Amino acid sequence: MAETHIEWTDATWNPVAGCSIVTAGCTNCYAMQMAKRLEAMGVEKYEGLTRRSGKRTVWNGVVREDRAALDIPYGWKKPKKIFVNSMSDLFHEQVTDQFILDVWKVMRATPQHNYQILTKRPRRMAQLVADRVDTILPNVWLGTSIENAEVRDRADDLRAVPAAIRFISFEPLIGPVGPIDLKDIDWAIVGGESGSAARPIREEWIDEIYAQCVRQRTAFFFKQWGTWGKDNKRRSKKANGREYRGQFWDQMPEHAMGAG
Repeated sequence: MAETHIEWTDATWNPVAGCSIVTAGCTNCYAMQMAKRLEAMGVEKYEGLTRRSGKRTVWNGVVREDRAALDIPYGWKKPKKIFVNSMSDLFHEQVTDQFILDVWKVMRATPQHNYQILTKRPRRMAQLVADRVDTILPNVWLGTSIENAEVRDRADDLRAVPAAIRFISFEPLIGPVGPIDLKDIDWAIVGGESGSAARPIREEWIDEIYAQCVRQRTAFFFKQWGTWGKDNKRRSKKANGREYRGQFWDQMPEHAMGAG
């Protein structure tokens, strides 16, 4: 288990390593630089997953299934919220159906935890879960990332996924999302981008999502302003903080299991 500073989860579990860039939200993915750092530290699992592109480290498209990592959750006794594959995407096209089903077996066998799976490939998730997973597990939350209006249709693919809880991560929010149907979406996470190359976030983009969450009864979680604050000034993530409308927003899905 890896402890984490991600505000909406307790720990991370990475049975898959490596990924590839698919849309604008991937441009500054923290996992690319982290994979390079872990490779430099001699962690074999992350060897050869990235390349240099100008001054940036980016994914090279190599994806690695880590079968040994499937055993890890069996040793965790205290209930936690577990972010699955913070360093990859479980539904990447190079991850085999069988490996995904093996991840499901682990989650079924460890019901004390809530597992949070986030993908930028919700269409494959919908197809595979509908066709190959025979039971909706109450401890498995399935979500997708939406960074702007260009990928807003991912919400429709997510709605097609049989799941106890569905959620959307509007992070990094790099543009307005516009009107979005949140029917059957239980939870929305909103956050700005961090890092030296971070793109600004605008308060009106957050306002638009927040208003739709209130209207459509979707739990709202504000994760961070990121490098850019609501005054459009560039500061550290810590300096910009997590306050929105004068308070912290840590709402969780109403019918979530009480783990973590």
